[in-house]
Amino acid sequence: MFLSTWVRLRHSDEGATLVEYGIAVTLAVAVGVTALGLLGTAIIGELNEAEALM
Repeated sequence: MFLSTWVRLRHSDEGATLVEYGIAVTLAVAVGVTALGLLGTAIIGELNEAEALM
């Protein structure tokens, strides 16, 4: 079932656009999650450093 759907979308212009949007959304989510994770880690580090100075 998955294979037949994949083949049908692969040969359709609409399917190609759908796949491209899917890849773009997945990439955007991955970049966003990574950025938020790094930002959160940096904020926690700064807060710990500030707490150590008190």
